[in-house]
Amino acid sequence: MGLVAVAATVLALAACSTGESLEPDGDAAPSDGTLVVAISSEPDSLDVHVSTASPTFLVLENVYDTLVEPAPDLSFQPALATEWAVSDDLLTWTFQLREDVTWHNGNPFTADDVVASFDRITNAEVAANAWRFESVDEVRAVDDHTVEFALNRPTPNLLANIGGFKGMAIVAPELLDGDGLTSDAIGTGPFRFVSYTPGDRIVLEANPDYWGEGPYVDRVEFRFISESTTALTNLRTGAVHLTNNIPPQEIAALRDDADVELGQQASNDYWYFTCNFDRPPFDDIDVRRALSFAIDREQVAQAAFFDAATPIQSAMPPGNFWATDYAPFSYDPDQARELLSGAGVEDLTIDLMLTNEFPHTLQAAEVIASQWQDVGVDVEIRTLDFASWLDEQGNGTYDCYILGWLNNLDGEYAYYAQHHSQGSFNFHGYANAQVDQYLDQARASVEDTERRDLYHQAARLIIDDVSYGYLYSPQAALAWVPQVSGVELHPDGKTRLRTVRFAG
Repeated sequence: MGLVAVAATVLALAACSTGESLEPDGDAAPSDGTLVVAISSEPDSLDVHVSTASPTFLVLENVYDTLVEPAPDLSFQPALATEWAVSDDLLTWTFQLREDVTWHNGNPFTADDVVASFDRITNAEVAANAWRFESVDEVRAVDDHTVEFALNRPTPNLLANIGGFKGMAIVAPELLDGDGLTSDAIGTGPFRFVSYTPGDRIVLEANPDYWGEGPYVDRVEFRFISESTTALTNLRTGAVHLTNNIPPQEIAALRDDADVELGQQASNDYWYFTCNFDRPPFDDIDVRRALSFAIDREQVAQAAFFDAATPIQSAMPPGNFWATDYAPFSYDPDQARELLSGAGVEDLTIDLMLTNEFPHTLQAAEVIASQWQDVGVDVEIRTLDFASWLDEQGNGTYDCYILGWLNNLDGEYAYYAQHHSQGSFNFHGYANAQVDQYLDQARASVEDTERRDLYHQAARLIIDDVSYGYLYSPQAALAWVPQVSGVELHPDGKTRLRTVRFAG
């Protein structure tokens, strides 16, 4: 979800997201300098180190900071760290911290706070992203405003690991004991946490002592509106000022709508299907290849996002530095039938598991089910809430499922955890010794072109083996009312509100 990736067992809050229109005379948009943002669902937790759900990071992106952060072109720029240097042996990274930063509670920000957060972030028993820091032996404070990362091997993508998204946020040290992070959020970012009403909204207010530019609105309310058509209706009536929950079928019309501003940007997210390698016949490569040949990805992408998604056959969309053009699975139902027949598979019924957290996957699944039925495979679509879905995934109680990986800022993010035999998110049981070798070599390389070539070699095998059957990459899209300005679109789906202005 970072997501970062959305594939680790977490507990969802009991309250449901709302899908009701906001009453114009009662719960309408406030007129006191409050920006109202509609998102499709609520965070699964306020604990950014534990959560893997994108709504958590959409909100807390505006409360917390990381040492570095992605720029719009996905290079890395200073955040809490102003500069950094790498030792000649590539095993020590030194970060200089800002000296003008205070926490939202007024306490000074120091290097010890960074160490305290990374002690938790790198703890595999606690944090969802500890796997990113296997090369980190120690994070230590040199002085009040200098931090060193001591590594056990060169790690060329360390900046992406520490700053790719708010799963690596530096949080107030007093929240690290007990359940502090589940009920409060004290950061150094442009907005301060005010309140969370489960099933309804999260409220933030401007941080007057923010170290950077902005913020330019006094208050932000994130409201949970699950139905995209309802979110758009509220946007058009002025009850909502900005949303990322846009009906894909409305995007073409919104481009010509004078009452709504629309921004679109190619994303670095991908959505895929995979099968349970521990369940016959999905342990047979020919069966998996048959399923991939049977999919018309153009139709699937249209069903999921209309013209706002790109069909893909690999993890990285076209134009990305890490992308490969390897695409062996053109739509070929005859080839699919031949492979199934050769594998001796008849009367196959697939349990295809989805989560209602991502409604577009249902539209995609319905098309895939129809296409698989055309080659003699029946499909039973099973839709679960996200917490239940994650339990089923972790327990291996499924035939196949559809999900996505978000925020793929580096080749390692797209491949290692999912496809290395020891990968922490390899729930489907894929193992290929040659893939492991390529992925291990890419981790050790310090030259990006060499790393990319190794990822390309691994990707060919991953694609051929149908470890994942890649489907589509949606565009990142935001819609807002004309009174809003300063909106920045990011291919990683970030919703940073520090630059936003609202003439409400």
